[in-house]
Amino acid sequence: MEYLGTYLMAIVETGGIFAPVLFIGFHLLRPLFFLPVVFICISGGILFGVVAGTIYSIVGITLSSIVFYQVIRWVPKTFDKLVRMKHKLIGKNASFTTSQVAVLRLIPFIHFHLLSLCILEVSYSFKDYLRNSFYSNIPLAVVYTSIGKWISTLSPLLITALLLALIPLFYILRKKEISMKWDEFFQAST
Repeated sequence: MEYLGTYLMAIVETGGIFAPVLFIGFHLLRPLFFLPVVFICISGGILFGVVAGTIYSIVGITLSSIVFYQVIRWVPKTFDKLVRMKHKLIGKNASFTTSQVAVLRLIPFIHFHLLSLCILEVSYSFKDYLRNSFYSNIPLAVVYTSIGKWISTLSPLLITALLLALIPLFYILRKKEISMKWDEFFQAST
């Protein structure tokens, strides 16, 4: 991890005008290296500062969401597998609002593209998906870019306390209706 940070600093220092393009491209390559989005956003805050790092992270994360949308539409079997995994982890009838996904994206342990799938399920079109993804990506980029250095020095106890503080917010922002199919409600007894 230390070598990656040193490598990124060398690219930024020698990259000049291409450093932001390389950073945004690194957001697109992030899933291939199994790196968390949080790490890239924190790196953006360290490398470019709060304002520029936030802008570059929002652009990179939104482009990553667009690539996810295109891949899911291109490979429908992957979409079906992800939906089954989501149903196992979250439940069949659970659907999240954009605000809830934005809060969940602040938790670094939840997979980014699983939350993109949740946005995809409640979106009606590509334009709607893009708008919802963009809005849910803003808090992630702002928070982790602006407190990049600070978050790396937090104690595990304080991190746990912050995550527990997000639970009531997640409950308040929930969708307040449940829809069930007729057959699921009146299950036939065998």
